Amino acid sequence: MEETQENPLEFNSRIDLKNLQQAVESIKTELGKVIVGQHDMLEMLIVSILTDGHSLIEGVPGVAKTLTAKLLAKTLAVDFSRIQFTPDLMPSDILGTSIFNVKTSEFEFKKGPVFSNIILIDEINRAPAKTQAALFEIMEERQVTMDGTEYRMQPPFLVFATQNPVEQEGTYALPEAQLDRFLFKINVPYPSLEEEIHILENEHNRKDAFVLDNVSQVLNAEQIAEYQHTIKQIIVEGNLLKYIAAIVDNTRTNANLFLGASPRASLAIMNASKALAAMNGRDFVTPDDIKKIVPSVLRHRIILTPEREMEGITADKVVQQILETIEIPR
Repeated sequence: MEETQENPLEFNSRIDLKNLQQAVESIKTELGKVIVGQHDMLEMLIVSILTDGHSLIEGVPGVAKTLTAKLLAKTLAVDFSRIQFTPDLMPSDILGTSIFNVKTSEFEFKKGPVFSNIILIDEINRAPAKTQAALFEIMEERQVTMDGTEYRMQPPFLVFATQNPVEQEGTYALPEAQLDRFLFKINVPYPSLEEEIHILENEHNRKDAFVLDNVSQVLNAEQIAEYQHTIKQIIVEGNLLKYIAAIVDNTRTNANLFLGASPRASLAIMNASKALAAMNGRDFVTPDDIKKIVPSVLRHRIILTPEREMEGITADKVVQQILETIEIPR
């Protein structure tokens, strides 16, 4: 009999991640029928679903921010709601309002569009501070308090919000407290020349077909909850926890920054790194997972000093400098 030798580079995962990986690949395949490129955005949005975190998507008009979020929601067998933010939007327009019922002679709470599973907020920076503040409780605690009564959101509850970084007229800067509630800020670049050609070819060949009709459902609410639970079991070594803490701590003492990141950022990096590891079939986090996640977690949580802003230095550049400064665990 011949003896078979095991490959020392192969490892057996202690957590069954096969179904999770297949689901992620199916989602990517479905979105790939319509969306060309934008792989980083897709990956980060899937990570945000697995981590149960909200995402802010920033990019110039026409780079498929809203379309991607809508298509991603369509791959999930859950309720979807889209809210277009405008300067005249009031908190009651999104949360709901109490209406007097003549038959019962009592006030009844009529739920607003935010009572759904996946919420797409288009141009979130167009609504004033009063409306932005209405999102604080619902984004952090997954509940709405109206007239002394708490209304809990049904899981999953995720907010995907888009904003345009260029247009300033008629927009309002998001409060830091609200930005901190977003797991990620995802920057969406222009497509490459090859990708743009592919976009044109796809649109030309599609004829009269409606883009949303091409996408099928992949996951339901129960499966999402199951995979979110699986993510929490991914192993993170102690030296990697220290690595995450060192990165975030550096933002608080960095001479280029006026405001550093909070402990919420450390938790976001750890949890999102777990999701990325699981998506790649690993039941343990590596330094590369952390380095890939850090920019999307930190770029909206730090504020540059006025001097660095005038010099044209970006938050991403400072984050990259921090990653180069902190020693990678071996």
